[in-house]
Order: sequence, then structure tokens, then C-alpha cells
Amino acid sequence: MYCSKCGALMADGTVFCSACGQAFSTAVSPARPVNAQVVAAAPRVEYGGFWLRFLAYLIDGAVITLGIFVVGIPLVFLTGLGTFLSEIHPDEDFNDAGFWLIMGVIFLFVAVSLAVTWLYHALMESSEWQATVGKRILELVVTDMAGRRVSFWRATGRHFAKIVSNMIYPFGHILAGFTAQKQALHDMIAGCLILRRTP
Repeated sequence: MYCSKCGALMADGTVFCSACGQAFSTAVSPARPVNAQVVAAAPRVEYGGFWLRFLAYLIDGAVITLGIFVVGIPLVFLTGLGTFLSEIHPDEDFNDAGFWLIMGVIFLFVAVSLAVTWLYHALMESSEWQATVGKRILELVVTDMAGRRVSFWRATGRHFAKIVSNMIYPFGHILAGFTAQKQALHDMIAGCLILRRTP
């Protein structure tokens, strides 16, 4: 039996509710039904599958490539490497200084590429968007295992964990198509999920 006023469980034959003091004779009101609207409003979790993530990867690749050229080309000319490269003739032999200058250009390009790629992923995925441009377009977000926004350092960890996924390429990435929570290897290492926003 339940109190008609406060809903407390009462023993059979009780005249007063021990919780609120309500007097009643026959005592009882049935258990309150579960509110169907509350159940319907419960969030539904949908994970970002392999193909959605692959498409986001292609979009992000285009954005990152553009970013590398936007940052890298001015650096080449600001450091004076552009002037040197414009004066090189293919039929001339390189001296030691020329060789090391070319190696410097390559090193600079690689360093800029790595920095732009890291900061792009870490800053975007830890931002209010919780996503890179590609993921944002496809309504995907990066979260921790509890569905919360990740920190910059967790996003950084996820980014560099991709090195491990790439070491066994493509299997580290393909796991996203087979695991229960659609996690790639680097997601498992960093403790992250890729969720799809649902209406």
C-alpha cells in the first residue's frame, strides 16, 4: 500500500502515514506509473561508425593540407630559403652548404606539418565543437568514456596514439568498424569515444 499524499510505502491496515502523517482508512493508492515523457527524453547514444569517420578524415586531410601551405610557404620565404631555392639551377652541382640548406627546407616542412596536424586535432577536439571540421560537418563529436568534453591533453594523447594505430595500419583504424563502441585503437588507448549527435 502507498500513501495517497506522499507515495510512501505503508504496511497493510495502517491508519496514519509514518512519513507525512496523512490519515486514511482504506489506505491505499497504487504505485505511481513511470512518466513516459521522461523515458522518451532519455538521451540515445549513437556511435560514429567507420565510414563516417573515414569521410571526416578525408575532409580534415584537405583542411590540414591547406593549413600547412598557408603556414609553411610564408616561413620558407621569411627565412630566406625561398630566395636560395629560386636561384638553384638543375644542371649545377650542390655544394655541402646547398645540400644542408635543402635538408633544412625539408625538415622545416615536416616540422610545420606535424605541428599543424597536432594542433588542429587537439585544439578542435577539445574546443566547444568537440570536433574537427570534418567531424563537425558529419555531426560527430569526440568525448571521454562518460560522454564529456575532452581536455586538450587527452585530445593530444588521442592524436599521438594514432602513431600506434598507424604502426599496424590499417587494422588499428579498422577496429572502429567492429568494436561495440566503434572505437579505433587510438580511441581505446586515449579512453575516447566518437559519438554522433542525435536530435
